Amino acid sequence: MNNFLPGLYIVSTPIGNLEDITLRALNVLKNSDKIICEDTRRSIKILNHFNIKKELIAYHKFNEKKLTPSIIRFINKGEKISLISDAGTPLISDPGLLLLNECIQKKIKVFPIPGVSAVTTAMSVSNFGEQYYFHGFLPKKVSEVEKIINILKKYNFNIVFFIPAVKINFYIRIFKKHFEQRKIFIGREMTKMHETFYRENLKNFDGFKTTIKGELTVVLSKNVEKYKLKEDNFDKDKLKVQIRKYLKRYSLKDVVSLISEKNNLPKNKIYKLCLETKK
Repeated sequence: MNNFLPGLYIVSTPIGNLEDITLRALNVLKNSDKIICEDTRRSIKILNHFNIKKELIAYHKFNEKKLTPSIIRFINKGEKISLISDAGTPLISDPGLLLLNECIQKKIKVFPIPGVSAVTTAMSVSNFGEQYYFHGFLPKKVSEVEKIINILKKYNFNIVFFIPAVKINFYIRIFKKHFEQRKIFIGREMTKMHETFYRENLKNFDGFKTTIKGELTVVLSKNVEKYKLKEDNFDKDKLKVQIRKYLKRYSLKDVVSLISEKNNLPKNKIYKLCLETKK
């Protein structure tokens, strides 16, 4: 990409393992006029590893309002500006929304350069299915967390959070109060040498007895007890009518997903029922 256009490039970087960066991301960074980042001390390590020498501009929640106009001016002068976060895909619980909104409003070209995200990395190995709601970071006060949880618990879907390791037991106690019938997946040091996954039933999990460090990606599953109740009482004949109808229009895989989501039943049960119906 030697002649790429002036504009804002939203560039994904690795969440741990530096080999996860894409060739396109490297090309964009090497050809950028300036690189905007959260913390220059962290970003310089990635850039030095790939021998990329560019001007770095620290851009975070404390200065984004002040710096956004000057960044817009750089782009209007014909510069290619890349935005990166400390790790993963920018603007996912990271600074940059103000700048993005300004670019969109002023009709400045914005280019996503996709790559690693802790959200999809965790979901891919959680074993909880593909539908999820990403919430990100939770507040620090119990009362504020409770307000959010009281809304989320009304909906039966997988939920993804970012949680500082030092606060994990604090949040687990709240999760147990409201999500006792769910499973929990915790991803720690993902893609790194000490990558660790924890999978537990929330009602049997009291948290960690020793202090752990870093930032955790936490996934709460759908309500497993609700699945069990549905499994015990679902109407096979009624479901088969739905399956026959959908099979005329969709693939087997799509039918399994549609019926599972619509009736809140596990996919393996629906898959078996689909095979029975096709016979």
